[in-house]
Amino acid sequence: MLEFRARNVRSFRGDVSLSLESTAVSEPDCVREVPWRMGGTRLSVLAAAGVFGANASGKTNLLGALEDMRMHVVHSFRHGTPGGGVPRSPFLLDERSKAEPSRYEVDLVLNGVLHRYRFSLDDDRVVEESASWYPNGRAVRLFERGLAEVTLGSTHRAKGRAAIGILRPNALFLSAAAQVDHPALLPLYRWFAENLLVIDGESRQSGTMFTAALLDNAVLRDPVIRLMRAADLGITAARMVELDPAMQERVQRVARILGGEEDTQVPGDSVEFEPFGAMRFTHRGRDGEVELDESEESRGTLAWFALLGPILRALADGSVLLVDELDSSLHPTLVRALLELFQEPESNPRHAQIIFNAHDVTVLGDSRSPRLLGRDQIWFTEKSNDGSTRLYPLTDFDPRKQESVGKRFLEGHYGGKPILSLGDFGVAAELAQADK
Repeated sequence: MLEFRARNVRSFRGDVSLSLESTAVSEPDCVREVPWRMGGTRLSVLAAAGVFGANASGKTNLLGALEDMRMHVVHSFRHGTPGGGVPRSPFLLDERSKAEPSRYEVDLVLNGVLHRYRFSLDDDRVVEESASWYPNGRAVRLFERGLAEVTLGSTHRAKGRAAIGILRPNALFLSAAAQVDHPALLPLYRWFAENLLVIDGESRQSGTMFTAALLDNAVLRDPVIRLMRAADLGITAARMVELDPAMQERVQRVARILGGEEDTQVPGDSVEFEPFGAMRFTHRGRDGEVELDESEESRGTLAWFALLGPILRALADGSVLLVDELDSSLHPTLVRALLELFQEPESNPRHAQIIFNAHDVTVLGDSRSPRLLGRDQIWFTEKSNDGSTRLYPLTDFDPRKQESVGKRFLEGHYGGKPILSLGDFGVAAELAQADK
């Protein structure tokens, strides 16, 4: 992924843009050269981007906006109904914004060729939509859609007309084109369905189940165990206990969903998975190995295990992994080790990318450890007076190469720091005195 842009989505009232293209201040070790058109020309792309900011400043909403775009592409045709409208999340703190369309755009390199895809939609229908690619360096239209009609590109027009025949006003043309196996548009659709992976608080359990399913894979079992051992958690093995048929189907379904082989629900909904209590972890003990139930493991151990499956999947397939609150329950050393898997070419030969948010500023460098992210891999969110979110890069501040970014962030030099009304915290003392 090169760049994601949106407008009037979640807490973003105006335009928001997240770029993963390298800049003049990129750290050489963080840059990957990828072809973007026929003839061997390459683009410099970053393997990671981290977003930092105060609570409720919009960090999670940035990842949510990308997930919203994915859900619309994958589900708008299959799960939408005629006249059913479009489920979306516009900026809600302004009546005008709620009436205006939401817009999504993304630039991708697929099979060595740059693709650009965008759409706008309101509560009732798709307002506009278009896709183009750049096989020879210039834009070639794949399709363009307005309120009245769809204009097709010059290739696979019969498939395009078949997609028009089943298209609804509240469904994306890309979603409909995938149903008729449109050759030029399937790679774009499959990127959303298979190569954009999301791990957040609601999907941690499904991540655990997915990692557990990898233990039955002869090729991936060993990497899972090795990464558990590398985390120095004292774990030497892990296994899934025998499940009843209904539970086995749940585990397998999670693996299919994360693998893009099965749908979840419509945009805005999520599939909830209850804890299944089927994991056992083997630890080194003084008198030998001891097997423990997952209920006896720490939150940090379970958080790491839940991430392993999606991480290995992203690295194996060259996917984009979105992680909300990467540092939740994880020691800073583990966070750094995880990011290094994406930053280093040896462990990430397929150019996988990770986009995450976090509170732990040790990733930004401190007196004890160097900064892991390059200056153009660091972004901040800040809440404006009207409640909307502003996203901006560290490079806006022209930081020095050796700048102590973590320290300066905590001091408020880049914004993104919560503005506290300290007087209001005095209510706790007042309540304590009242109790006496």
